[in-house]
Amino acid sequence: MYKHILAFLLILMSSFGAFAQLKDDQTRLDNGEDVNVLYKNESTIGLYIHTAGGIGLSYRRGQHVNANRKRMLEVEIQNFKHPKEVKSVNPVYDNAKGFVYGKLNSFLIIRPGVGFQNALYQKSDKKSVEIRFSYFVGLDLTFAKPTYLEVIYRRGTLETPTIATERYVPGTYNDTISNIYGKASFFRGMDKTTIHPGLYAKIAFSFEYADRYNKIKAIETGAVVDAYPWKLPMMAHTKNQQVYIQLYLKIIWGKKWF
Repeated sequence: MYKHILAFLLILMSSFGAFAQLKDDQTRLDNGEDVNVLYKNESTIGLYIHTAGGIGLSYRRGQHVNANRKRMLEVEIQNFKHPKEVKSVNPVYDNAKGFVYGKLNSFLIIRPGVGFQNALYQKSDKKSVEIRFSYFVGLDLTFAKPTYLEVIYRRGTLETPTIATERYVPGTYNDTISNIYGKASFFRGMDKTTIHPGLYAKIAFSFEYADRYNKIKAIETGAVVDAYPWKLPMMAHTKNQQVYIQLYLKIIWGKKWF
């Protein structure tokens, strides 16, 4: 009888040990502490600066194709400036507002795209860095909002000048710097926004350094080429282009799951 009791106690202790081990493994899994786990899905958001004169936001959704390769979907939104833009101020008026002389439109780009990300060097522990190479292609949905200016009209030498808000048109009265008081409200001309479709391609290297395997913290740097079937109407008195190249630096946060 004592043998049966001893066997029962041993089985019970083993069960408790196995349960504790499973619970410990699940805790490590939930906390992202297990390096041997492959999380199939991930999503990230990113904030970046770029050489086209501004900032951008991005969202990505990734899924593993195999242990080292992921299929990615992304959406980016950013502003876009001509490299020749220079801010001017009418020196005659003390309270004059700044404006960009010759600027035809303000641009906002939305880029939906697809791509792949390959792990060139995988993490061996929580303190190491994973190096990745990515490439994407997709659409450029480029929104162009016309520039509106506050323009000075003088009816006589003794009369107080009046200020009118009107769309900038090259070669007219409001194409002279001395006649411009400043840029109008950003919201003027929203109803006249046009869309210029194009294509983009991107390559990037990222360095992932999160201390949990189910989290993502990374720094990414890369280059983007935006191409259009015609020249974008950006500036009036300088050359506009069909193809633009920009570099960027991005900070990325995200999570992984099964």
